[in-house]
Amino acid sequence: MPQWLTDGAPHVWRPYCQMKTAPAPLAVARTRGARIILEDGRELVDGIASWWTACHGYNHPHIAAAVMAQLDRAPHVMFGGLAHEPAYRLASRLAALLPGELDHVFFAESGSVAVEISMKMALQYWINRGVAGRTKFVSFLGGYHGDTLATMTICDPEEGMHGLFAGVMPAQHVVGLPRDAESEAALDALLAEKGHEIAALIVEPRVQGAGGMLLHDDSVLATLRRLADRHGLLLIFDEIFTGFGRTGDLFACSGSGVIPDIVTLSKALTGGTLPLSAAIASRKVFEAFWSDDAGAALMHGPTYMANPLACAAAGASLDLFESGSWKADVARISAALAEGLEPCRGAPGVVDVRTLGAIGVVEFAQAVDAGGLCARFADLGCWIRPMGKVVYLTPPFVTSDAEMARLTGAIRAVVGA
Repeated sequence: MPQWLTDGAPHVWRPYCQMKTAPAPLAVARTRGARIILEDGRELVDGIASWWTACHGYNHPHIAAAVMAQLDRAPHVMFGGLAHEPAYRLASRLAALLPGELDHVFFAESGSVAVEISMKMALQYWINRGVAGRTKFVSFLGGYHGDTLATMTICDPEEGMHGLFAGVMPAQHVVGLPRDAESEAALDALLAEKGHEIAALIVEPRVQGAGGMLLHDDSVLATLRRLADRHGLLLIFDEIFTGFGRTGDLFACSGSGVIPDIVTLSKALTGGTLPLSAAIASRKVFEAFWSDDAGAALMHGPTYMANPLACAAAGASLDLFESGSWKADVARISAALAEGLEPCRGAPGVVDVRTLGAIGVVEFAQAVDAGGLCARFADLGCWIRPMGKVVYLTPPFVTSDAEMARLTGAIRAVVGA
């Protein structure tokens, strides 16, 4: 164990673990491509792209060059009352890439904060229009939108991580997705009864990520758009996980043909290089804030919003996406996931195997021993971090065929397929 880890361990509060009983974290020396190189010399193929962020792999030279050039010009400058080229160019490019009139970009640093901003936009949209009482949200079972206080209220209450905080914040309407006629009718009835108190519906399109990598068809999104319009409500897509190619389209909203009123982006926005997020509103939403009344403004402003380094990284990442080569890589990875994970279907305790784009999932009947499995995967040269009942892969798009074979082979070996 390196000295820096020994010295720092008593002072670092780690995420998502009981530190008294959890094994020590693996010490990382550097990264390269789809690999994490440990201090002890081992190289691990990263199967989850650092929580789905490093879509182009680590240390991509084009992104690194853009960050270094911006570092020489200005690493940061406040966004209140000042403007800089990387942010304004990035906002223009995102608006051009997103469908419909999603063309007003509000920057932040993290995904959870972007979701909170989208909720704040939705609430104030109704206030600015003179409609009182629209203080609730509808979200969906299996969903996950972040760990901050407001976002916890719209996560699935059965998901487990936020149960200690029940009652701290106002309860929201968390219901089943409208997957069939019966569930659509139930949601329609709820909106008819409670629509006067609801500001917006919020959903992770196509894949509910941290809640269990749960998939749903685009028809579900079309139903949500139809019901939101029928009852005069806003629709928010949380694309923090699904955005930037992960499901096979650049954005799930583009591929599905369903356009929300607000979309949130983060994670792969900078190619896994620097923290950056955005809540992007439609023209309809933005116009409710465009006023001679100073009180109608959105009073929000994260200190590091639109950080120039992060915006430069995001611009360089968009360059790579606009080249189009990622599409073939995602298709290649999707095929490797389907072929490599399918044998797990018959393994002990496995209840489902599913894939979509560059996402592969093996689901178990019961929660898995994430820490123990992590160690076994590392012994096989892979960084795979299960969550809940699922062992999943969301590899960088640059992962080679040989590296994909190592990842899927490790899962087969560990689950006994």
